[in-house]
Amino acid sequence: MSTYRDFTHRGSARATVLRTVGTRERRSHLTAPRVPTVGIDIGGTKVMAGVVDADGNILEKVRTETPDKSKSPRVVEDTIVELVLDLSDRHDVHAVGIGAAGWVDADRNRVLFAPHLSWRNEPLRDRLAGRLAVPVLVDNDANSAAWAEWRFGAGRDEDHLVMITLGTGIGGAILEDGQVKRGKYGVAGEFGHMQVVPGGHRCPCGNRGCWEQYSSGNALVREAKELAAADSPVAYGIIEHVKGNISEISGPMITELAREGDAMCIELLQDIGQWLGVGIANLAAALDPSCFVIGGGVSAADDLLIGPARDAFRRHLTGRGYRPEARIARAQLGPEAGMVGAADLARLVARRFRRANRRRVERYERYARYVEARRTTQDSA
Repeated sequence: MSTYRDFTHRGSARATVLRTVGTRERRSHLTAPRVPTVGIDIGGTKVMAGVVDADGNILEKVRTETPDKSKSPRVVEDTIVELVLDLSDRHDVHAVGIGAAGWVDADRNRVLFAPHLSWRNEPLRDRLAGRLAVPVLVDNDANSAAWAEWRFGAGRDEDHLVMITLGTGIGGAILEDGQVKRGKYGVAGEFGHMQVVPGGHRCPCGNRGCWEQYSSGNALVREAKELAAADSPVAYGIIEHVKGNISEISGPMITELAREGDAMCIELLQDIGQWLGVGIANLAAALDPSCFVIGGGVSAADDLLIGPARDAFRRHLTGRGYRPEARIARAQLGPEAGMVGAADLARLVARRFRRANRRRVERYERYARYVEARRTTQDSA
């Protein structure tokens, strides 16, 4: 372990330092310490942790299943601590970054709401910081993934980047001039809940017609199951593939069949892609970025999805033909982007934490010299 950890104060003093760090995000990644950090990506089904170096390389990775959401938040925290301690046995870990699938407050301490876990206004950073001997950073998983793609992936050298993560739903993040834009309350980037069809499909968020109800993994599977349940002739291929067990239809299966030439699966991915392009055009009108990076599990369909998205984007872009078009690229870092991004963001916190501890050590040494000098003076008197 590093020397600075030896001077880490436990209790309220240490918590104060960590809170100060959390409210001051902006630290240049160019001057951040080139030390290994742990990134953790927490989803509805898995917790993935990895040691990441300053160049975004994963030195080691471990994963486990996410504890059932009916269990207490403490159970998930225990899982995180176990993974970090396991990696710390083999690596010199200087900080821990958490990418959580949920809303994280602007101070990046509390998980306000996590749809797949029982976190409700949970002070995750402070709880974990009290159990680990390194500084902790918490952020939304899409923000973490966007940061990774900006630093090491498809969004390198872009000044204005928007990331869209297509999974069960739609997540997103905004980066401008090397900063993640979180909004006043920390919950910016929830693009999936923009209304695109008033009175449309009901969304788990409680509203109708949300974008993710038309362009996401859930939308893809829902459409396929509806066609199969109706015994549509176009669905015979996938019905045969699942041997009539319609409940077994999944997004990866649809992508696989589309690659093999199944006409219905190709059409469904085109539909999802077209809705994706419509939403991207709306975001371009609002944010005017130079690049959109498409990530998440559904993006594995690649040009079967992104090709139709580009076409729809050009058709629906405000001022088309008279303005520059943003680049649309598939994410490069795959499912590990959130983990890599969380680790890299934590490196910025490690820099601040090391400075705070160095100043504390210097004060202690000055005081020790003062006490020694005073004792010497008293003895000579």
